Amino acid sequence: MSHTYVSANVYCRRIFGCKVYKLALSAATSCPNRDGTAGVGGCVFCSAGGSGDFAASAELPVARQIEDAKRTLGAKGEGLKYIAYFQSYTGTYGDLARLERIYTEAVSQPNIVGLSIATRPDCLGPETLAMLRRLSEGMPLWVELGLQTSNEETARRINRCYPLAAYEKAMENLAALNVHRITHVIFGLPGESREDMLQTIRYVAERADGIKLQLLHVLEGTALAGSYRRGEFRTLKPEEYYELVADALELLPENVIIHRLTGDGAKRDLIAPLWSADKKRVLADLNRVLRSRNIRPAEC
Repeated sequence: MSHTYVSANVYCRRIFGCKVYKLALSAATSCPNRDGTAGVGGCVFCSAGGSGDFAASAELPVARQIEDAKRTLGAKGEGLKYIAYFQSYTGTYGDLARLERIYTEAVSQPNIVGLSIATRPDCLGPETLAMLRRLSEGMPLWVELGLQTSNEETARRINRCYPLAAYEKAMENLAALNVHRITHVIFGLPGESREDMLQTIRYVAERADGIKLQLLHVLEGTALAGSYRRGEFRTLKPEEYYELVADALELLPENVIIHRLTGDGAKRDLIAPLWSADKKRVLADLNRVLRSRNIRPAEC
């Protein structure tokens, strides 16, 4: 029996009629889980860059960030369409008027056809939702929520600092805006069993429009680094991760878009698992496992 999933690439071709590249940008925001509003120290896995280590410099105007990001793509990105992707920290936290100006400027740049904002479920109050509604009226808007796990005990261990109810409410509110709702999930969090991880997938499958799957990376400068060095948990082995991804894809219905099968940790900061640094090999081995289980991406 085969299983088909829809990748973000195929989804974009269906929506925009062509291949679309995401440009990693920064709105120079902070996070309520760092400044004491919700918690301190951030989630235990989060780097100093607020999970936006590959984003353009926040010190630059957004138009300059976009031009620099385009140049990093080289010839392969010339003349194509782009999504302005604000990943680092919490994209709906802080001065909303300032953020709206930044996002509006971003989508006004040449060949920008969509906007993607990463945030926390507890940072989507009425004024924020009103801002997102206005932004969504100009072009397609994606909102990415960092859930990581549906297990409340794991959430406590990783210092997520919001309850599952906040995610559920956020997803309901975003659905009313008709935006594309993406949920970020991490496999390999300390203390989680295989069943815990797959239960998160079942939970997300009932609520999200899209999902990002991420292998847990242990990075220098995070609270997780000390815990790992003390031997308090281990990271996933390659085949464990590949089989988890395959299981997840089989659980997810085709209407949930797969935005990521794995992710990168900045190599300069990566402590573990070191096997994940060879992304080409990871993708090749992952695809081998998927083919062996007759799991394949849908065509346009």
